[in-house]
Amino acid sequence: MSGNVIVNREINPQVYSSLIAEVAPMVITSEEQYNRLMAEFDKLFHKEEMTLEEEMLFDLLVVLIEKYESEQYYNLAATPVDVLRTLMDEHGTTTKDLTNLLGSKGRVSEILNGKRAITRNQAKELGKYFHVSPTLFIDWDGDDSHTSSL
Repeated sequence: MSGNVIVNREINPQVYSSLIAEVAPMVITSEEQYNRLMAEFDKLFHKEEMTLEEEMLFDLLVVLIEKYESEQYYNLAATPVDVLRTLMDEHGTTTKDLTNLLGSKGRVSEILNGKRAITRNQAKELGKYFHVSPTLFIDWDGDDSHTSSL
């Protein structure tokens, strides 16, 4: 038999409960809570590999952070490119400025025209540059291979 082997992984309830107790995720209602959960998100986001329990916590944090950000900052229906364009306008950022972050002028053009998805590393760089969560630049509903490893 050739191809990929699919391993049936099961969550360890004790490990997951411990993570939840440590991080204490909740619906975000303040900038202080947002910053605290963003710090936890960043820890997981930058890990090489996550356990199944960490992946579940990560997904929960994404939902909570996206909800807060969409209510506070952006239209929920906005795509990652819409968010990028809005931030570029707000910060006076040019495509030339993004070339240093994202690569060639052609790559920036492809991203802004929706022909290329924003990769995980590019999302991290954009998040740092604009001082926002990298999740704003990820198309969680898309099936693009650039973001499937998240």
